Amino acid sequence: MLTLVIGGAASGKSAYAEWLCLQSPLPRTYLATMQIWDAECAARVAKHRAMRAEKQFDTIECPLQLDRVILPQRGTVLLEDLGNLTANELYSPDGAGAHTAEQILAGIEKLTLQCENLILVSNEVFSGGADYLGDTDRYLRVLAAVNNAAAARADAVVRVVCGIPVYYKGSETQ
Repeated sequence: MLTLVIGGAASGKSAYAEWLCLQSPLPRTYLATMQIWDAECAARVAKHRAMRAEKQFDTIECPLQLDRVILPQRGTVLLEDLGNLTANELYSPDGAGAHTAEQILAGIEKLTLQCENLILVSNEVFSGGADYLGDTDRYLRVLAAVNNAAAARADAVVRVVCGIPVYYKGSETQ
């Protein structure tokens, strides 16, 4: 089953996605997309790894090339998050660049074949109504393309607003 969880900044989307994972069968794998740029990032990653270990997550760091991930076993996978992955692929010298959306979507498809439940977390885009220019607009358009294609493919799509999940497709009990 593929579930897309979207929401704005600090909406509760990550907490809800983790809650969904905790309702799903073991093993649990967390695909972390944050790139480690400095000591502060490294400390944050270490803190999050420790928190996830308590919840029986195995963590795989995946800041780029999602399509190359080989899961060690079936079960439930939480990918946190598509916004980071999109930025990494779009702007990193080793990233997919102009082919970012296609690369990420191919990776999602590959993951769905390797696990029973795949939960994707992503940022809501374009709901603010602002016009953006240059690289920001490019990033938002690529992330929107990824979100739209993932939503079309997903069994469930849920938007989290102020910690409240609202299902647009499927349901929590699928």
